[in-house]
Amino acid sequence: MKQGAVRSEIEQRLATKVNADPKLHNVYLLVHSERLGIHWPMAAGRTDNIEANTDQLFHTASVGKTFTSAIVAKLVENGLAKFEDPIANYLPRNLVEGLHIYKEKEYSSDIQIKHLLSNTSGLPDFFEDKPKRHKPFLQEILAEPSRFWTPEETVQWSKEHLLPHFPPGQGFHYTDTGYNLLGLIIESITSKSYEDVLHEYIFKPLKMKHSYLSQFSEPAAKSDYPVAHLYLDDLKVNVEQYRSFSSFYSGGQTVCTLEDLLLFMKAFVNNQLLTEESMRLMQNWGKMRLGLKYGYGLMKLQFLPFTGKYTVWGHLGASGSFMLYLPAMDVYLTGSFNQTTYQSKSMNYLFINVLRKLAKITD
Repeated sequence: MKQGAVRSEIEQRLATKVNADPKLHNVYLLVHSERLGIHWPMAAGRTDNIEANTDQLFHTASVGKTFTSAIVAKLVENGLAKFEDPIANYLPRNLVEGLHIYKEKEYSSDIQIKHLLSNTSGLPDFFEDKPKRHKPFLQEILAEPSRFWTPEETVQWSKEHLLPHFPPGQGFHYTDTGYNLLGLIIESITSKSYEDVLHEYIFKPLKMKHSYLSQFSEPAAKSDYPVAHLYLDDLKVNVEQYRSFSSFYSGGQTVCTLEDLLLFMKAFVNNQLLTEESMRLMQNWGKMRLGLKYGYGLMKLQFLPFTGKYTVWGHLGASGSFMLYLPAMDVYLTGSFNQTTYQSKSMNYLFINVLRKLAKITD
């Protein structure tokens, strides 16, 4: 099947999907492959009265965890830390004390940097875990949109309202609390703010000129388009006006474009950002759930069992955001559905309506 026909079919299906699903308001997708000679930026839907544009900014959600993990790996390369270091070496005592108490035993001093990176610390997740005697964190930030949350406050909230799940290194539990701790560790090592390090280590050298940390920094170049709205099911959220979303910090507060995410992922895949040894360590995959594995700030997703043809790696976000690489076809996918109900459905859509269509070019 010719490339032009495949692109046309993918774009048409994307527009049809947005028009048919009332929960989808704006969707962004970039398909890139140097091997296939393709670069297809696509957008469908609207942000208020403005038609979605392929140069438009959107919130990347947990895709930002890969930026955080890359920074930590760079600090390790530079000899400023080790993956096996206890986090207590870098954090204030009052923040670490009482952080991890499981079955009446404290494990706070046993947590290592690698446990936070791989989500194996056992720490709870302030975003998705539900307290027994307090309203969920998401309800709290939606109820007080003007409140600015520091990363220390999100960690303290976790300590007060949630319980750890297992001793460090003895299981898997996805935790934004752990990634906010990594941001604080980065600040401790560099004596700079996380957002400054993010720009210095990643955005500036990779020329990601439109990327920034929402509520904390500004992009190097101003966009001609508004940031796409994010939808929490039926609730429309202009995250730029919700100061309370500062709480996601180093676990998922970045704003990027399709092209900026591609710049990062290409540099990442081709060892232009980190050494091969660092990449090997970051891809030490542990089981997350069926078909999905987790490394150091990286996810590996296998769409079909017993074949590597449709195995991708990168990261996904709760908003239906994605930054992925498919080695078998040398294909990069970046974008977002900007809808929390598409956290899982976005992957099904990409597999059926994008990857299987691309296979027609290579078959």
